[in-house]
Amino acid sequence: MGRVLVTGGAGFIGSHICDKLIEIGHEVVCYDNLMTGYKENIEHLEGNINFSFIEGDIRDEGDLKKAMKGCTHVSHQAALGSVPRSIKNPILTNQINIQGSLNVLFAAKEHSIKRVVFASSSSVYGDNEDMPKNEERTGSVLSPYAVTKLAIEEYARVFSHVYDMETIGLRYFNVFGPRQSPEGAYAAVIPVFIDSIMDNVPPTINGDGEQTRDFSYIDNVVDANVLSLFGESEESYGEVYNVACGETISINMLFKMIRETISNNTGRKLEIEALHGPDRAGDIRDSLANLSKIKKDLGYIPKVFAKEGMIKTCEWHISNRS
Repeated sequence: MGRVLVTGGAGFIGSHICDKLIEIGHEVVCYDNLMTGYKENIEHLEGNINFSFIEGDIRDEGDLKKAMKGCTHVSHQAALGSVPRSIKNPILTNQINIQGSLNVLFAAKEHSIKRVVFASSSSVYGDNEDMPKNEERTGSVLSPYAVTKLAIEEYARVFSHVYDMETIGLRYFNVFGPRQSPEGAYAAVIPVFIDSIMDNVPPTINGDGEQTRDFSYIDNVVDANVLSLFGESEESYGEVYNVACGETISINMLFKMIRETISNNTGRKLEIEALHGPDRAGDIRDSLANLSKIKKDLGYIPKVFAKEGMIKTCEWHISNRS
């Protein structure tokens, strides 16, 4: 079994990856600076002999190299997320997402890590209007966040080619599920909708709400990471893959789906309607993933689609409201 360093392991996605790796018998070193991650996400793992937590920053080369010592694989999830946050603070986004990720790749090279799997984003498709999105065709990116994700994809490809490293990138499409925080100015849309509907406060949808997204439940994303970390598909090295469900839902439809799910779950009759605000700078209009490549190379098949995932997510948020 392997010893896996999970950067950003106390975050929403990273903590679920930690859970799965422990479940299937691997050792996990969770490395997180807790800027956007939460100790509560991993506290249930404390005391497990195969789990350790190191509070550290991927911008700190020394601490990162120490944390990586003895590891066989790296799951690189640490990043400063959010398109709006990157527009407000592009320099910090660059420092963490590009320089920090370069530090991860270089440390992995120095430690002869077997494989690095890293998180990218569907934001790299930018203004490309192709539907569905194919990995080979990106567009002009629309935000500093997307620039950083495209940059790390290129760094990883070059490291794979120049240093003969096994790197695999995963372009996440709108991940959702338990532990995704509704707090703060840069929270994701689904937990914000859930909290607003539960509080009977109309949420605001950016634009007309007819923009579409390919929402992917967290279990699908975890599966893609495990397949990437331990699969034996040599053609996947140096490549990037879409991770999604391959189905498209408008934001208006998403709001109605969440409202109906909460109504069914709580027995409350909910007639709340969403408000509409201006379009948000940096956002793509439509998003739908072509999954042919990841199915062929890695054997990935989404198991939990939007409706089932929304039920699970709403149930978790309802039971964990303070």
